[in-house]
Amino acid sequence: MANIKGTMLVASFCPDNGNSLEISGPFEVFEQANREYGRRVYELRLISEQAGPATCHSGLRILPDRTIGDPLDPIDTLIVAGAADHTRAAGPMLIDWLKRSSASARRYAAVGAGAFFLGAAGLLDHKRVTTHWEFAPALVAAFPLAMVEPDRIFVRDGPMFTSAGVTAAIDLALALVEEDFGPALALSVARRLVIDVKRSGGQSQYSARLAAQTVPQSAIRRAQEWILDNPQLGLSVHDIADRAGMSDRNFARVFRHQTGMTPADFVEATRVDAARRLLEGTNLPLKRIASACGFSGADAMRRAFRRRLGVGPRDYRMRFFMTGREG
Repeated sequence: MANIKGTMLVASFCPDNGNSLEISGPFEVFEQANREYGRRVYELRLISEQAGPATCHSGLRILPDRTIGDPLDPIDTLIVAGAADHTRAAGPMLIDWLKRSSASARRYAAVGAGAFFLGAAGLLDHKRVTTHWEFAPALVAAFPLAMVEPDRIFVRDGPMFTSAGVTAAIDLALALVEEDFGPALALSVARRLVIDVKRSGGQSQYSARLAAQTVPQSAIRRAQEWILDNPQLGLSVHDIADRAGMSDRNFARVFRHQTGMTPADFVEATRVDAARRLLEGTNLPLKRIASACGFSGADAMRRAFRRRLGVGPRDYRMRFFMTGREG
């Protein structure tokens, strides 16, 4: 935990056409932490490029406290939200401000497409970084020296944090609170906000297809799509490599390089995803679901669920079963 004596200034950069939840979500976490701690340990400031309201992608208008040209007390934590038009060029004033602010802050973070702003300032080179799964291929193309991990909810590399965006901004803020004051306070804040203090799994927990969509069209992408369409098959590395027209060893190497996971990991994620859909929408027994999704049995499916989602199939069904979709 950090040695906290006074208050820490959290400055959030909010661009025009940004996601309002990426801006407001972390602030709700920090403000709730103030209440739970019993005094103000975080001071919050919204920063924009220009004076006047910033209009979010949803149409919500936010009135910042300062602009990047205004004087500001020393920043402890800098958070950079992204814009919907994420590939737009950052201006020289913003780049200079990001360089100076990140260098003097104790830590700095990007939410979702905010990683593109950090990249423009040269802050992603040779760093582990994540972003929203939809933007991951563009981030790789724009900043080839960055080590993009598209499946992560958030990533820390030294003083830099990056997150998947949207609600993952809340996950990130809770992690920062935990770093400052320990897990008890973070848990208390999460309870007040009625959210999980730590989500298990990565972005691909919501759909294995999200993980596949981060890979450019290639033999590996075609192999992923075949796996997604056929989870019930044996799916050995040899069988998949043969479909891709590659040797087993070369296929496994290239697959891991392009996707960040082994073929076996992707197969398991695909089967868990297929089983999730059946658990959510049918009353089929666990044994039948396991067989239909390529697991060797209900026990193997249970172990895979606990590894990837942190809960077993029965608990998952109790939480997410959708009435009216029984089969």
